[in-house]
Amino acid sequence: MSGLGLIHLIYVLMVVVILVTMALRKDIIIPCVLGLFLIGMAASGGNVISALQVMFNALIVSGTELWSTIVIISLIIAMSKSLQDLGADEIMLAPIKKLMVNKYVSFFVLGLIMAVISFAIWPSPAVALIGAILLPAAVRSKLPAIWAAVAMNLFGHGLALSGDFFINGAPVITANGAGLDSTEIVRASIPLWIVMGVTTIATASFMLIRDLGKTPEGEDEIKQAELCEHPGAKTIAILTIAVFLVDLALMQIFSIRGGDASALVGGSVMILMAVASIVRYGVKEALEKSTDYIRSGFMFGIKIFSPVIVIGGLFFLGGEGTAKQILGENATGILNDIGIFLAQSVPLSKAPVVLVQAAIGFVTGLDGSGFSGLPLVGSVAATFSNAITIDKAGLAALGQIITIWVGGGTIIPWAVIPVAAMCNISAVELARKNFIPVAAGICATVLAAFILL
Repeated sequence: MSGLGLIHLIYVLMVVVILVTMALRKDIIIPCVLGLFLIGMAASGGNVISALQVMFNALIVSGTELWSTIVIISLIIAMSKSLQDLGADEIMLAPIKKLMVNKYVSFFVLGLIMAVISFAIWPSPAVALIGAILLPAAVRSKLPAIWAAVAMNLFGHGLALSGDFFINGAPVITANGAGLDSTEIVRASIPLWIVMGVTTIATASFMLIRDLGKTPEGEDEIKQAELCEHPGAKTIAILTIAVFLVDLALMQIFSIRGGDASALVGGSVMILMAVASIVRYGVKEALEKSTDYIRSGFMFGIKIFSPVIVIGGLFFLGGEGTAKQILGENATGILNDIGIFLAQSVPLSKAPVVLVQAAIGFVTGLDGSGFSGLPLVGSVAATFSNAITIDKAGLAALGQIITIWVGGGTIIPWAVIPVAAMCNISAVELARKNFIPVAAGICATVLAAFILL
């Protein structure tokens, strides 16, 4: 790997080890710990003390990056338990259950609503909204929780986020790197986005039909509480739906997006949990019950996210900002360096340029952030378009689509955690279930790029 250093070599080797370990259906904590230690040793010139400090600092940075997600998931779980105890969840789900007539329909209803909300406010807050209201109804229609999670991932973090036609966050970042206007990126991305989306969803649908045809009907994977006949249940159910609708309206009116949107949902969830507790138990007993709900929610959140903090510690080395926090101010983003190396090493003709842009999108998506690789794929498209005759906007759009499908939260275990946590399933299993549809979509999109660019 001429042009790259020892740190890059170790990182690539550890990624391979991790992927093999995942393929063997084993946990990946030890390979991540080993990778952090070896990279710490390489970065410090063999200083064991510094290497140990790097390992700890990586966990602190990872935990900081993930904390907002941990909190929103924990609060949603706390609110859900308060609604279950009141019986309001059953009332909210009654009209939705009429749409979800069977598990196959539920897959598409859940996915399409996830896509619509994700287009409007991005997937992170959409997961909270969908998880609180629609997910239980989907699971009760006998759609396994793993397939409910697949629908949320593919339609939200893949289909909606890779296009990002309404908020325009991704196209703007990609366009800035390519020296174009974001409208050019959007226009060029549409045919590739359609190919990617249709192929991925069609493949997932085939797998869904195949898997569920073999699965006997059984109990729901997400256990539900018994309906509590409480006179205030209907009022709280209506209030909950109204609050979420108001949140959506506020997000549109005041252009509240991403983390700010998640914060709005999180604050609303806290109020709803407190109100539901008071209605169910009265003020005096609610003082203790609300504490129990919060404790239960955070115990769930920490239990789910604790291994991801260790895993994220290694993969956050891929981005420059977090790499500097872990390794020091002289550090660079390991994945960005590898992407630039690939771009500089490719023979200049259309086919290899398309393949390398796809590879760069895939590699830079491995950090699980989704957007961190967009400036690079944009600048690479600009560089290649100056050297050969190729559609610069289309090449940039190809990189954007692949980067976000990979890193935005579909096939990277540390990126699918929010959805996996809401569905109470393994993040590794979810990433594995998503892999074949997404891989098929990427292959089809690259083939389309050969023709269109």
